Amino acid sequence: MRERFWERFALDELTQEEWEALCDGCGQCCLLKFEDEETGDIATLQLACELLDTRSCRCSDYPNRFATVPSCIQLTPAKVDQFRWLPESCAYRRVHEKRGLSAWHPLISGDPNSVHRAGISVSGFAISELEVPESHWDDHIIAILPFEE
Repeated sequence: MRERFWERFALDELTQEEWEALCDGCGQCCLLKFEDEETGDIATLQLACELLDTRSCRCSDYPNRFATVPSCIQLTPAKVDQFRWLPESCAYRRVHEKRGLSAWHPLISGDPNSVHRAGISVSGFAISELEVPESHWDDHIIAILPFEE
């Protein structure tokens, strides 16, 4: 990878390896989200995708995730600005907004566990969607992001 690529290149200029390395491993994008069709508000749940290892915050079947979970959303440089639900801490969002990476980001700290120690990840917080009946998912709403134009 190119040195400090996130500071020197736009997201659409990154190699696939660099793009993947930007992921801080927080797992927040793997929490279930529902959009209210009437208001456009997005509800985030404490429940994680069935493929998320809630301890490591990594996908347990990353290469096949779209086949296993058809609703899995692929982040791409062209689509980043469409994902308003990405947390403020997300490296993709931060680089897109020209805010740089946080000190706890593994590319800065050199430690893949720094995201967990900083309390940014969903490790120890998220519950697999498989552990909760769908009829009780509403009980696990943790935030509502209002629609803003």
